Amino acid sequence: QVQLVESGGGLVQAGDSLKLSCAASGRTFTAYNMGWFRQASGKEREFVGAISWRAGRTSCADSVKGRFTMSRDNAKNTVYLQMNSLKLEDTAVYFCAADQVPYRSVITTRRDDYNYWGQGTQVTVSS
Repeated sequence: QVQLVESGGGLVQAGDSLKLSCAASGRTFTAYNMGWFRQASGKEREFVGAISWRAGRTSCADSVKGRFTMSRDNAKNTVYLQMNSLKLEDTAVYFCAADQVPYRSVITTRRDDYNYWGQGTQVTVSS
């Protein structure tokens, strides 16, 4: 059974940092780009960022550029989302996801290109 399990969410104040983890089990995702998405209450799920399967490239949404970074440890089958300078508008449920195409040469921001999803972890930023 393939599982992606996010952890590390919580309640923080604006300006604080959080690091989310996404641990994969059931298969290895070393050949797949891994993405992070978020969904705020009443809004659609949106792309946050992604990291290539080789971990050499990342892509971020403009709204988090310069504040969020992605990394991965393929030996641990785990990806990370480091979130700094958190803002109120970063409040959402954060999901990790695996690209459905192995060794994809470009990072896709399309939700439909990801076929394995975690259950999400809540991040709440207060003033």
